[in-house]
Amino acid sequence: MMRTLFLQGPSFDGYDGGAGARYQMKREVRSFWYPTWLAQPAAMIEGSRLIDAPAHDQGWDDIAHEVDGKDLIVLHTSTPSFNQDVRTAELIRARNPRALIGLVGAKVAVEPDKSLAASAAIDFVAREEYDFTLVEIAEGKPLAEVDGITWRAPGGEFVRNRDRAMIEDMDVLPMVSPVYKRDLTIEKYFGGYLRHPYVSFYTGRGCKSRCTFCLWPQTISGHRYRFRSILKVIEEVQYILKELPQTREIFFDDDTLTDNHDRVEELAKALGELGFGKPGFPVSWSCNAKANVPRKTLEVLKANGLRLLLVGYESGNQQILHNIKKGLRVDVARQFTKDCHELGIVIHGTFILGLPGETLETIEETIRYAIEINPHTIQVSLAAPYPGTFLYNQAVENGWFDGSDHLLTDGGNQIAQLSYPHLSSKVIFDKVEEFYKRFYFRPRKIGSIVGEMVRDWDMMKRRLREGVEFFDFLRRRKEAA
Repeated sequence: MMRTLFLQGPSFDGYDGGAGARYQMKREVRSFWYPTWLAQPAAMIEGSRLIDAPAHDQGWDDIAHEVDGKDLIVLHTSTPSFNQDVRTAELIRARNPRALIGLVGAKVAVEPDKSLAASAAIDFVAREEYDFTLVEIAEGKPLAEVDGITWRAPGGEFVRNRDRAMIEDMDVLPMVSPVYKRDLTIEKYFGGYLRHPYVSFYTGRGCKSRCTFCLWPQTISGHRYRFRSILKVIEEVQYILKELPQTREIFFDDDTLTDNHDRVEELAKALGELGFGKPGFPVSWSCNAKANVPRKTLEVLKANGLRLLLVGYESGNQQILHNIKKGLRVDVARQFTKDCHELGIVIHGTFILGLPGETLETIEETIRYAIEINPHTIQVSLAAPYPGTFLYNQAVENGWFDGSDHLLTDGGNQIAQLSYPHLSSKVIFDKVEEFYKRFYFRPRKIGSIVGEMVRDWDMMKRRLREGVEFFDFLRRRKEAA
């Protein structure tokens, strides 16, 4: 077995590329997601090591010695971090000329030749699900025989091997949390809406929704939801409770765990048997959800320890939801939110400005909608056309942007890429700040946050820190503009 290093490379301060590389930029408060898509193959290769440099405040000088003596080095990359990751690959090549260097992630999966052409330091890129791809390479299988890669042949030409089949039996994948315990410091991982410290992992891959902007299902994991058995999921939860006892919340990072109502109810009841939801039990759980979960299912989840749902509302305008193929009705989302409020389920709502069909009127509609339904916390993003998505192709064809990969400033702040004849990118950019201010700077919301702080000293310290970060976020956005 090759001596293997998995690396989330150094990047700008605050880079967060862990969660399936869905959001690789600075957020309104400091957040870091676990690099699960690197931890999974790391768990399958004996003697491997995982480094998540951004979350651990590490630069190249801090980790350079880690590449010494390694036979295989795998870097996760993304569209915003690609140039920096290429520079890291070149530093690795200079220090360890004999190592085999590969890149993984949605960026290289959809642009393999372009990615290889970026630097001679890159030996291969992996496409599709790459867990077993990397296992085979680490076992010494010749690159010419490994499914799911595009590689640089000895003559310099690029060779595309046949596609790798999707993993059908998700139970063949081992737990990732032992890799977290071995190689990561879990206190380094924050979510503005999650209890701290938290642990996140996937119970399945794929999402049946067809949202035009969503990167991972369109590039790596697909639209068919494949999942681990409840027994295997509970086994990992039990490991976390025993081996990472400081954990206060477990986040199931499946794109939409709640889509399969029977399974999520079964999972919730199994968690309840472990003590989740019982008085005095110190750990809660949370997950991603579409805003259409029926009340009956919500009741089962809440009774068995569910604390929070991360919900992608995106827009309060029905036509925009149709335009992005969200498969969601505004009235259904409104009732879902009302049910959550009544049941005591906390919601972190995410919204996107600048999607196809956006106007000043629809932005106003979305801001008013967010204030009306009143999630506990929100995230407001700019529509980002990532290569490999329907939105990217649509935007290029319609001339809404130039097809460049420049989605962030050098400091990691998101740029408004899409611009329409009736709505400029600058206006869309400025509306994000207005959205945040109008949502949070209300007596009702301020009172809610202050009440939360008064009741919990740890929350007091946390919200004060996040308040400083939030105002710094607004300041940096002005500089980016």
